[in-house]
Amino acid sequence: MTRKPSTLTSHLGRDPAHHYGAVSTPVYRVSTILMPDLKTLEEGTAPYVYGRRGTPTSESFANAINELEHGALTVVTPSGLAAITTAILAVCRAGDHLLVSDSAYFPTRNFCDRVLARYGVETTYFDPCSGAEIETHFRSNTRAVFCEAPGSLTFEMQDIPAIAEVAHRRGASVLMDNTWATPLYFQPLEHGVDLSIQSVTKYIGGHSDLMMGYVCATASHAERLKHTHGDLGQFASADDIFLALRGLRTLARRLPVHEQTGLELARWFAARPEVARVLHPGLESDPGHRIWKRDFRGACGLFAVELKGVSHAGLAAFMDGLELFGMGWSWGGFESLVTPAHIVRTARPWPASATVVRVHAGLEDAQDLIADLTQGFERMARAG
Repeated sequence: MTRKPSTLTSHLGRDPAHHYGAVSTPVYRVSTILMPDLKTLEEGTAPYVYGRRGTPTSESFANAINELEHGALTVVTPSGLAAITTAILAVCRAGDHLLVSDSAYFPTRNFCDRVLARYGVETTYFDPCSGAEIETHFRSNTRAVFCEAPGSLTFEMQDIPAIAEVAHRRGASVLMDNTWATPLYFQPLEHGVDLSIQSVTKYIGGHSDLMMGYVCATASHAERLKHTHGDLGQFASADDIFLALRGLRTLARRLPVHEQTGLELARWFAARPEVARVLHPGLESDPGHRIWKRDFRGACGLFAVELKGVSHAGLAAFMDGLELFGMGWSWGGFESLVTPAHIVRTARPWPASATVVRVHAGLEDAQDLIADLTQGFERMARAG
């Protein structure tokens, strides 16, 4: 029987009968796990052998994600960035060449430029609007392609199936940061991706009170991901996993509210005289809308707006007085946020003069948020 997302997220990963009837999997805070006999200790055949290598709490979350993503193996990490770096290290070695979307999350670029470069992995950044044209960047040693759709800060869409077809034909793996859509609105493994990456900190957590990530692998990439994750000593605390499971239960109910409010705000911004353009693939006017409509089941509450010729004083007047929008570097929680976007590009230059503000639509009433933003624009006008 095919079940709806809200049913799946309510039940996946739960097994009350194994936990004395507890509805939610309990928090197992554990390092040492005792073995019943020497044979079990030596062979490592117990279901759990050491806290870092898995507990009933982490297994509950991983099983839920495997079913949501239709994956073979899920590993949890202490942050979204840790998930990104673990996934890349699972497929790249010294002497390899890595292709990365030019619009990727900035800490991803830092890892490639600062860490991978030290160990002999060369990175080339490609135009995020590339599809099959990405083949022009391939070399004999290109080992993987790292995608993020839509792109961080500027929200360009990528033709993931077209990129995956080229990559697999050339013997390369495909990795994707899918935090924006979550596995409810886009399932990377079904579109040719080998390692699906999620910052659980964002929508799955949903309450801005945990940091965690995961990587979900296809069968062909499960073993190498498992070994890399273990060799790096990656793990997430039982308390954070418990909170992530709690957030997962309501994800299918929260995400449509973020989507609806985000689209309402995006359309409102698009009609404002102060706005040059709105960067949101869910808008019919967006260059990536066709791909988004074809491959994605929905949108989240994150997008950006480019303002017309605003001074720094004007931007400060707009942002500093907002009452319902906080200023902070994350997103995906119940609260609305605004931050200035500092855009770095290599393959496709971004106008240095452009003032881009990233907006996260939380769970507040849309009209209240619009009233707050309206007052912000009024302050901006007064500031000149």
